[in-house]
Amino acid sequence: MIHGFIPPERFFAYLTWQEIEMMTEKENTVIIQPIGAVEQHGYHLPLIVDSAISQGVLGKALSLLNPEIPAYGLPTLYYGKSNEHEGFAGTISLLATTLYSLIEETATSIYKAGFRKLILMNSHGGQPQIMEIVARDLHQKFPDLAVFPLFTWKVPNITNDLLTQEERELGIHAGDAETSLMLALLPNQVKMDLAIKEYPRNLAPNSLLSMEGNLPFAWLTRDVSKTGVMGDATVASKEKGQCILESLAQGWVKVIEDVYELKMNNEDLLLGIRKL
Repeated sequence: MIHGFIPPERFFAYLTWQEIEMMTEKENTVIIQPIGAVEQHGYHLPLIVDSAISQGVLGKALSLLNPEIPAYGLPTLYYGKSNEHEGFAGTISLLATTLYSLIEETATSIYKAGFRKLILMNSHGGQPQIMEIVARDLHQKFPDLAVFPLFTWKVPNITNDLLTQEERELGIHAGDAETSLMLALLPNQVKMDLAIKEYPRNLAPNSLLSMEGNLPFAWLTRDVSKTGVMGDATVASKEKGQCILESLAQGWVKVIEDVYELKMNNEDLLLGIRKL
């Protein structure tokens, strides 16, 4: 079905225009835009990983959310800025300006419909900066619109407790965590017989520089990986994935609750954002 993992009663696009027009408390209703990518994830995972994670985690969270809290998931934005994976067949990449425009124009439509709280739920590590820029620009354009550019994996969760130290540091793409979560979400699309372990090449030990840490450098996947994998997918399991999914979903329930409770005058908005 079109709603995918999102509960149908929480799927924004299943509402009629009259239902939206007559909706009460629209200024406190939480609208969530799941955002992913269509890009290579090694030999064993499908291209849809990041999009599936956004929609899957959001769907689980919305199913656990108090039904009295008004919150709706928008249709998933499947394509993202994935040019770091170009050269691997099947990757589809948007320009940063294209992705910016898609989000900005979607958010403007949501605002015109009367909503004032929008979460950008991004699961692709190659585009958080775009989320932050468009969120700031939207809030400047619409001062009473609260926009939250959030990364799916950054809510409180137990994932790191389930990974080795090496995987926590270097397993940034198609490794243990993503593979385990996909075994929980879309097990029939995971080819564990093709799973491998490959960590990024050419990284000096004990260097202050990192691929996605505090002191990052620009990189392309083909610079550091032959297969497109950066991590150890061989140790992934469905059981681990179920634990990760449940933990991420619980973290997102808390985020949605906090956004719902956020006051919208300027002083309370700042206090609420410090709390988040």
